[in-house]
Amino acid sequence: MTSPADATAEPVRPEARAPRGFQDRRGHDLVAERRIVQAVSEVYERWGFEPLETSAFEYADALGKFLPDADRPNEGVFALQDDDDQWMALRYDLTAPLARFAAQTWETLPKPFRRYAFGPVWRNEKPGPGRFREFVQCDADTVGSDRPEADAEIIAMAVEGLQAAGLAPGQATIKIASRKLVNGVLQAAGVTEQGQTLAVLRAVDKLDRLGPDGVKLLLGEGRLDDSGDFTRGAGLNAKGIDAVLAFLAVQAGPRDSVLNALDAVVGGTEAGAEGLNELGRISAALKAMGVADEAAGIDPSVVRGLEYYTGAVFEAELLLDTTDDKGRPVRFGSIGGGGRYDDLVARFTGERTPATGFSFGVSRLVSALRAAGRDPAGDARGPVVIIAFSEDDMAHYFAAASELREAGIAAEVYLGKAGMKAQMKYADRRGAPAAVIMGGDEIAAGKVTIKDLDLGRELARKVADNDAWRNERPGQSLVNRADLTAAVRAILEHGK
Repeated sequence: MTSPADATAEPVRPEARAPRGFQDRRGHDLVAERRIVQAVSEVYERWGFEPLETSAFEYADALGKFLPDADRPNEGVFALQDDDDQWMALRYDLTAPLARFAAQTWETLPKPFRRYAFGPVWRNEKPGPGRFREFVQCDADTVGSDRPEADAEIIAMAVEGLQAAGLAPGQATIKIASRKLVNGVLQAAGVTEQGQTLAVLRAVDKLDRLGPDGVKLLLGEGRLDDSGDFTRGAGLNAKGIDAVLAFLAVQAGPRDSVLNALDAVVGGTEAGAEGLNELGRISAALKAMGVADEAAGIDPSVVRGLEYYTGAVFEAELLLDTTDDKGRPVRFGSIGGGGRYDDLVARFTGERTPATGFSFGVSRLVSALRAAGRDPAGDARGPVVIIAFSEDDMAHYFAAASELREAGIAAEVYLGKAGMKAQMKYADRRGAPAAVIMGGDEIAAGKVTIKDLDLGRELARKVADNDAWRNERPGQSLVNRADLTAAVRAILEHGK
């Protein structure tokens, strides 16, 4: 039985809050991402890649290395157990679903299979500033070709895709390397054990931060940092250290000259010679496709994902000057990457299936452009707002809105109950390019007042005197009702 006290108690209300590591996004951010996806999708389809959409969930065992412990399938991913006791997880990336799809439908697919995909992915990791548990990726992959020219095509298409997304030539570059070159260096250095291999790769990956001297210590016995902590090194002998440092000393530059320099370092090893041959074919194909060295060059310092990739590796780097929220210069760095991964489909089939692809984070690219003072949604505007004065004239308001929509102009009738001042504030917050004012006298006279809000915002930044602002009534004009659409279109054209 409910007591009187229970009946009068305040209801327990949940706190309105977004889950940690997730974000709500409004029109401006969504418009920016959709414009990039649309522009890049048009490029990918022009290159002959078909769109593919897989489900948000995959069976957890299909995610491979992202499931470190079968007893704790939520480690790294968001998982749930279905009513048949199988674990499903939200996709961690767009590549694992592609590998599963290719293995499942291989007999029916055109080979090689060329697809692109975009959509949200989820990672059960600790969130931080700019690091979210949900974000949008865009991938393009070729499955079923072991030709180095397939890698070159992905690279060339990525160059064009990034330009379509808003990066002009010279504002980004793709750096190319190869897992096989690194294997050649390891052979030259006498490295045979997996543990030592990982120690060498970790040392090489710190080149930007520690410089050659710091890397040299990590390749040898180890390094004592400024805090007094000691990091154990890879334990290479002097000859092995020299081999790795000689490889790292090869600077990025024109593809042919870099290949010649690398040949002197790793050309004498089996893996190195194989990697150089593949990179040479990639370079030749890029040249044939008109991709300049500045747009895609060979850089042996790229060692990303070497436990995952089996051949060519590439990384897209932003070259634009970028600043943080306080206007301080920051290095944005990588905005995408990819490479050849010939072992992923084999997890399902047991047969090696060659594959190569490129991926970039759509949200990250939007952030990069904004950090460089460029906004993909910068010219996005809201709808024209029809001011509602009287309920008796609603038919006139809706007729005006319908006329604008039929002409391809976004429009809405204000459906709140506020007054004129609040309605104008509403239109401004909506980013409306114009407000349409139809009072009783104007309707009777066959007229309409149009307030150019784009012009008003521009002039407001220049007029310091409020009285002058009120007297000038900037951007407001009275036109014939029949000229409504033409007048609004002129405002939209002027604002482009």
